[in-house]
Amino acid sequence: MNIESQLQQEFPNFQKELILDIIKHAVIKEYTVGSVLMRTGQYIKSTILVTKGKIKIYREDDDGNEFFMYYLMPGQACAISMICAIKQETSQIMAKVVEDAEVVMIPLQQMESFMSQHKSWYAFVVETYRNRFEELLLVVDQIAFRSMDERLEFYLKRNATTNNTTLINTSHQEIATDLSSSREVISRLLKKMEQRGLVKLHRNSIELLH
Repeated sequence: MNIESQLQQEFPNFQKELILDIIKHAVIKEYTVGSVLMRTGQYIKSTILVTKGKIKIYREDDDGNEFFMYYLMPGQACAISMICAIKQETSQIMAKVVEDAEVVMIPLQQMESFMSQHKSWYAFVVETYRNRFEELLLVVDQIAFRSMDERLEFYLKRNATTNNTTLINTSHQEIATDLSSSREVISRLLKKMEQRGLVKLHRNSIELLH
């Protein structure tokens, strides 16, 4: 599938003129699992549209501890990179490829011109901001008002919804890292969830039953 068809498929609300403009000015890159697209403190010179794969967006503290925020999937863009690019500020997040990805990188100057020239781009940016704001509010609510077992259940359901599958391929340590907890705590809570009939534990995967 060529890039025009790929953009049409993943971003169906983009007008044809916008897609042709994107192809004219953007750079298409492919990244393998483990590649870091954005680092904390880095200046953002372009925003990214995801056409294939999955990218993890997270915060990292001075000790290297991670706090998971959300995933970027095909048909989505990183709202935080858009804001940093427009305001010419350094990134406050990390972006790591967790499934081999293809991204379309749009330079800052073109992103600004798209806002005034293409209504479908303007609508897409506004919708991206709104969706990410609502998603981050959910994350904040989980941290502020929920216990760890409730946060874990929310995390698993969110992961299943994002990937459109009830089989979540991840380790207990990866979950612990994303939730800023310990592997022992996560393993104990998952075992309790299994006893309650909510999940079935496999080696390096978790099957969500309800």
